[in-house]
Amino acid sequence: MKKKGVIKRRFVDNVMKIVSFAAAMSGIFFLFWILIVVFNRGFSAFNWKFFTQISADGADGGVANAVLGTAIITIMATGIGVPLGILGGVFLSEFGRNSRLGNLIRFSANVMMGMPSIIIGLFVYTMVVYSTKTFSGFAGAVSLAIIMFPVVLRTTEDMLCLVPNSLREAALALGTPRWKATLHIVFRASKTGLLTGVLLAVARVSGETAPLLFTALNSYFWPCDPWWRIWDVFSTPTPNLTVTINDYAMSPFEGLNRMAWGASLLITASVLLLNIMCRIIFREDKR
Repeated sequence: MKKKGVIKRRFVDNVMKIVSFAAAMSGIFFLFWILIVVFNRGFSAFNWKFFTQISADGADGGVANAVLGTAIITIMATGIGVPLGILGGVFLSEFGRNSRLGNLIRFSANVMMGMPSIIIGLFVYTMVVYSTKTFSGFAGAVSLAIIMFPVVLRTTEDMLCLVPNSLREAALALGTPRWKATLHIVFRASKTGLLTGVLLAVARVSGETAPLLFTALNSYFWPCDPWWRIWDVFSTPTPNLTVTINDYAMSPFEGLNRMAWGASLLITASVLLLNIMCRIIFREDKR
């Protein structure tokens, strides 16, 4: 009986290993499949005009204005959502770990992470666009910041909770203030995880289209014209890559379809390179 039990357990263990390996390989297979298709279809659109001219020129133009608009919106969204998310994660990890308020915030963040982005776009449209009577890059940044906030918050909490309490206790025992121990000891011990959370949030919003359709809308001209009028993004529709991809992909013209694939490749390559570069720069020495 014992021998049969051991054989059965080994059989189940081997089956689960095979199934788990197959599931992991299927994910990798589809990832590389998507990358290959996007590269093959999008690389042909890359030329000097694609990166230097604006999309108002149609199939003979480029997406330089959309790239600049996306960069502005993403930077603004990161500046709004990331600090708030990190502060919220610090509260949950260091001060409200087992409190009722902490549990409520944690539950709310989990609900927000699963909320459809189009709902957030409608909410920001009502709160910002309808109030100011204009679409704007700032409204788009607010909608993306709301999407980024729960991702950064939950990731920050999880990473800070992995830091051993002995580090906190040692710092406090030496007379270090609580805020300084958190900032200089706990943050330094979990910097790689915190950076990963920020990158996950940026990757989460990099391909969002629905919120920007209701907030930033789109434009086929430069977001700031002349370039020093940066405040234009607070009062005028702002060009962005995702909505441009949506418009060009639906076009019946082959040239615009090719530009849509090129913009898709540009977003994919940017997120991939950002992840690789940050992991190389901030990787920790293993001895």
